[in-house]
Amino acid sequence: MATAETRLQKPEFVNEAFIDFSKPENRKAMEAALEKVAAEFGREYPMYIAGQQVTTTEKTKSTNPSRPSQVIGVFQKASAEQANHAVEAAHQYFDTWKRTTAQERAKHIFRAAQIIRERKFELAALVCYEVGKTWPEADADIAETIDFLEFYGREMLRLAEPQKLTPMRGERNYLIYIPLGVGAIIPPWNFPCAIMAGLVAASLVTGNTVVLKPAGDSPAIAAQFVDILFEAGIPREALNFITGPGSVIGDALVRHAKTRYIGFTGSKEVGLRISELP
Repeated sequence: MATAETRLQKPEFVNEAFIDFSKPENRKAMEAALEKVAAEFGREYPMYIAGQQVTTTEKTKSTNPSRPSQVIGVFQKASAEQANHAVEAAHQYFDTWKRTTAQERAKHIFRAAQIIRERKFELAALVCYEVGKTWPEADADIAETIDFLEFYGREMLRLAEPQKLTPMRGERNYLIYIPLGVGAIIPPWNFPCAIMAGLVAASLVTGNTVVLKPAGDSPAIAAQFVDILFEAGIPREALNFITGPGSVIGDALVRHAKTRYIGFTGSKEVGLRISELP
């Protein structure tokens, strides 16, 4: 357990403020961000498996739903074998990551929140393009992302402290929370940053390793988030990032014996399929 000298001290959680687009300076900043993001259309994003960048021969594209001719990004089309490899790699690194202190894990998550706060306009612009959200909706998505990181980081610090127990005479009892293992994270497209980031951040900060398969309609914002986590200090071995059809790699992640839990938000149909897969 961390000493008083090394323990992170954070102020009480406060929700991230929304951008006021009635202010000319904020509208100008958003217009500049939209131009910047558009200038990067068509770039190719790699996957990350076992800490390494991975590309495939077959590709898939993310396009602007409001203008399908605009290719937001080009992505890899992973195989079931690569999905299985990602789970195996995450399982192998789990013993290392779970032994990293809660304070260290939370520090990375808080740093990621700050990076996102500094790039708020740019990330919101990407959400506008990739899933067709309005400026205020996209801003709310990014603000909620920051909230998840800030809140879960604080919760981990709280849960890492000694927990209160009913004293029993003649006994010395204590309670500690332990991570589970590999989490398969399968988020939806309609909150492409917030829900995805919340599932990933909660898993990582509590000491679990992750295999993230973003929604097929919104992989670009997920790829940007993954890069931000790496920049913030999350080890690449702790977070595997794979893209491709859910019917192929999603099923592989769910079926794998070393997948300890599944973080999923989506349709009833897919949720039932996840529950029913052997």
